[in-house]
Amino acid sequence: MRDQTDRGHGSVGGPAEAGAVVFVCAACGVPLTGPLSPLPAVPEAPYHAWSQDDEPGPLPATVPSGRYAIETEPYGAPLVVADVPGPVMPRFGGYWNADGSPLVSRGPRGPRGNIVINPDDARGLELEHAAHACCGASPDGGMNQLCACGTLVATLSSDCAAPYELHLSAAHVRAVRP
Repeated sequence: MRDQTDRGHGSVGGPAEAGAVVFVCAACGVPLTGPLSPLPAVPEAPYHAWSQDDEPGPLPATVPSGRYAIETEPYGAPLVVADVPGPVMPRFGGYWNADGSPLVSRGPRGPRGNIVINPDDARGLELEHAAHACCGASPDGGMNQLCACGTLVATLSSDCAAPYELHLSAAHVRAVRP
């Protein structure tokens, strides 16, 4: 089991912490998380020498347990050809197509506002599909997490060479007070 300590991002309070919310499916209202408290920004992904691990698996989580942050940059598929290389997903690096053209996430004016959480804080989600990855879910194929009602609501990134994050789609979830 991975270490779920806070990793220096501030203390995590209990459910009664001011500003805590529960994220629910916008289609059916089923809770997808327990109470989570906001961070001012998505933290940098923790450094981890994943290539030196005896057993590959998810990296340490970008967001500490019990917290969430709003992604201000475009994230994930669909990917579009760009004039210059740029991040496809924040904290993930660049991508190029088979012709060597740089790709970016939904272009420079793509949707923003995903809610980034620690994947271990999600409840009741099921992996619908995952883009090819060696030992976990890759966000390359877009949303890959289903609510119990069958609605795609999130994108899991859990491959050993990618940030360990769950991006709840701002268009498919809503926040409610616990």
